[in-house]
Amino acid sequence: MKIKTLKERLSTITDPRRQYGNIRHKLEDIIAIGLCTVICGGEDFVDMEDFGREREEFLRNFLELPNGIPDIDTFRRVFENLNPEELSECLVNWLDVELPDRCVIAVDGKTICGSANKEHKAYHVVSAFVAETQITLGEITVEEKSNEITADPELLDLLYIDDAIITADSMICQKKIVQKICDGKADYCIALKENQPTLFKDTQDYFLEFTAECVNAITSEKGHGRIEIREYFLSTDIDWLEQRDKWTNLNALGMVHSKVIEGENKSEFTRYFITSLTDINEFAYAVRKHWSIENQLHWCLDVIFREDAARTGKNNSPLNMNVLRKSALSLLNQAKYGRLSKKRMRFKASLNPDVLLSVLLSGEK
Repeated sequence: MKIKTLKERLSTITDPRRQYGNIRHKLEDIIAIGLCTVICGGEDFVDMEDFGREREEFLRNFLELPNGIPDIDTFRRVFENLNPEELSECLVNWLDVELPDRCVIAVDGKTICGSANKEHKAYHVVSAFVAETQITLGEITVEEKSNEITADPELLDLLYIDDAIITADSMICQKKIVQKICDGKADYCIALKENQPTLFKDTQDYFLEFTAECVNAITSEKGHGRIEIREYFLSTDIDWLEQRDKWTNLNALGMVHSKVIEGENKSEFTRYFITSLTDINEFAYAVRKHWSIENQLHWCLDVIFREDAARTGKNNSPLNMNVLRKSALSLLNQAKYGRLSKKRMRFKASLNPDVLLSVLLSGEK
C-alpha cells in the first residue's frame, strides 16, 4: 500500500531530535500529519496540531501515534531542524512518477517571500518541474536569486534526465550548465539575453537579416480575455557562428515573436534561444511548455497554497513547508476525483477523510 511505503521511506530520514534524548512521537507520524494538513488547506504548525486532533481516528488507520497527536512545539522543532533535501528526496522517490517519453523538464527559481528574517534573506528555491505530469522532481535552495546559476548544476545532478528536454530562462545560459545537460543525455532549449552579449547580438542580427529563410510554425491561444499569437523560427544553418563550438551540442538558434491582444490593447515582443533541438515543432513545444513551471507550480504555490503569505520563517521550516506544498500539489495533480479544481479538492479533503485518502493514494500502481 502506498501509505505503508510512505511510512517506510519517512522513517529513513535523519531525525533531528536525536540530540534531545526522550522522543515521544515518531518522525514519520509527524511528517505524515504535516503532509495531510497541507493537502487539506493547513498552512502552519498550529494547523498541524488542530488537524491531527480532529482527524486522530482516521490517522490511526495508518500511523502508530504512540503518544497521541504531537503538539505545536513538536511540529515546529522538527520542521525547523529537518534536512529539506532529505525530505524532498524521500517524497519524490515515494511519488515514484514515471516520466513520459521526451518530456519537458522546466528549471526555474521562485523566492519564498515570507522566509526572510533577521538572520537571512528570503530563500530562493530552484525547482525542476515536469511539464506533462506537473510533478516537481527536485529543488535546490539558495539565499539570493543571483546564486541561481550555481544551484542549477547541483539540481541537474539529482535528476535522471535521459532523453528529456531541459528548458530554462537566460539566467542559466552558461556553457557549464549546457555541458551538464548534454552529459545527462538530454536536449536543451535555453532563453538567450544580454547576459551573453556577443552571442545575443549575433543571434539578433542574424534573425533580423534571415528570418524569411528559417523554418517556422505558428500557434494561437485564447483565454482569460486575451489572445496570444506566437510565431516560431528555427535555424540550423549556424556554421557561421564563431561561438558554436564553445557550446556543447548547439545545433540551432531560435526566435519567438509573440503578439498579445487584450481588448483594444496590443503588445509584441521577441525572444531568442539557443538549443540542441533541430525540429521546429519540438522547439515550439518546448518553449510553450516551459511556462508550465510559472503557471502550474509557482502560481499554485502562491495562489492556492498562499506560500508568499506564510510566515514560518525560522531555520529550515520555510524550506520544509515548501517541500510539503510541492508534494501536496503533485498528489493533487495525480488525483482522480471528478473534475474538481485543486482548491475544491483540498476543501473536500478537509471535510471528508475518504477524499483525503484518495489523494494520498493517487497514482498508486
